[in-house]
Amino acid sequence: MKYVYPAVFTPEDGKMLVSIPDLKGCHTFGDDLAEAIEMAQDAAEMLLYHMEKDGVEPTPPSTLEAARQTDDSPDAFASFVYADTEEYRRQNDKRAANKMVTIPAWLKYQAEQANAPFSQILQQGLKDYLHISA
Repeated sequence: MKYVYPAVFTPEDGKMLVSIPDLKGCHTFGDDLAEAIEMAQDAAEMLLYHMEKDGVEPTPPSTLEAARQTDDSPDAFASFVYADTEEYRRQNDKRAANKMVTIPAWLKYQAEQANAPFSQILQQGLKDYLHISA
């Protein structure tokens, strides 16, 4: 599902703190505004994803004005944050997925003779190609 919630951004000690008042416990921060927006989206997506999974209905979003009133800092401001739990699910799904690949017959033969773990090698090769360390 796709959601839009008001978030409150508060500069503090060189960081940008973020809270999403309508999502209880949804707080994060960034080193700058761009990172804070990205972190707020990620935090909202993660929380909303788990709420969906647990069958918990999220609180409807309030207005920017109502959200802004939750922080008394004179430097705080409110803006909307977009959250897409379908995209979050695709990016964080740890289940195995089947992918058909085509390789030369000679390579398949040699790999089978060596008892090569095809899936593990493909996963590591993709991680290396995409520069993913996890």
